[in-house]
Amino acid sequence: MTRCAQALAGLLLITAAAGVQAQLVRTFPANALRGELIVTAPPEAALNRRPARLAPGARIRDADNRVVLSGQLAGQKLLVHYTRDLQGNLLDVWVLTRAEASRNPWPTTPAEAAAWRFDAAAQAWSKP
Repeated sequence: MTRCAQALAGLLLITAAAGVQAQLVRTFPANALRGELIVTAPPEAALNRRPARLAPGARIRDADNRVVLSGQLAGQKLLVHYTRDLQGNLLDVWVLTRAEASRNPWPTTPAEAAAWRFDAAAQAWSKP
């Protein structure tokens, strides 16, 4: 194979991989709640205008599903899905895309999550 053909094949492979990534559908666990997050001074944050703390092993994924550091998000107001650890700290955080944010309803409190029904395959909540 010539160098030109190899370069073309590599470019096609990269383009195909980018297309697959763009179509990524993230799945969220049933215990993921929705909220508004502002990282203030890591590990400190505000969740729904209340003080919160990121867990030591917190994983934050941006809208492109890349792991980001909390300092990169400092000061930004973000719509997220999140889970908490046993101490109540934020453990997993997903910054939502527009499509994910449009999935309504989504619980914002543990009481709502306990009362509503979650369809994991459809990634949709329904109220009783």
